[in-house]
Amino acid sequence: MKRKLVVSTGAGMSAESGIATFRDSGGLWDKYPVMDVASAEGFERNPELVHRFYNMRRKELLNASPNAGHLGLVELEKWYETHIITQNVDDLHERAGSSSVLHLHGELMKVRSMLDENRIYALSSDNIETSVDTRDEYGDPVRPHIVFFQEAVPNIEPAIELVQQADIFVVIGTSLNVYPAAGLLHYLGHGTQVYYIDPRPAPVPSGVTVLEMTATEGVARLIEILSPR
Repeated sequence: MKRKLVVSTGAGMSAESGIATFRDSGGLWDKYPVMDVASAEGFERNPELVHRFYNMRRKELLNASPNAGHLGLVELEKWYETHIITQNVDDLHERAGSSSVLHLHGELMKVRSMLDENRIYALSSDNIETSVDTRDEYGDPVRPHIVFFQEAVPNIEPAIELVQQADIFVVIGTSLNVYPAAGLLHYLGHGTQVYYIDPRPAPVPSGVTVLEMTATEGVARLIEILSPR
């Protein structure tokens, strides 16, 4: 039986694919007030602005490709039962070929009914724009399938369960400032191997192996460490 490898990824995972980060200097929050475009209140106040914001982000995503870090995590599936928990709303892990991806903060290429949250729809690459006038097949208005600030994170419980089962836990490209995702470290079982990959790593508990590298560099190093000898 393969050992269980659980990988938690943040914005730094996709930065080398050209996906703009939020919190770094020059990031999206420098250009757009966060509470205007990524909060429940902001969507209620000006839904058209929020639709336009995510339309732009989808266009950006269509021009991006998985980087060597994404592809390297797929390679690790040869030796480990690998599960990705991502804060990212892009689909680069899926496009790289990862077989198990859990999105904490929603998915950019999906929308859902505003009247029934279980009605979720995938957008195609030639149909990525939505507006306040967009309706689903039932006539319901739709919204981005994104977890806005001020909303609960539905997938945090499944994420915690994965982390509790992990033999190896890896954190890639995150400031460890975004909760509840940053709190996943607190659910590790005794004896779990832990690695943290980031070019500007945040303070972490003792016992965590820190690889002060970009995602692509760090995943390459991780493969060297974790591949069978």
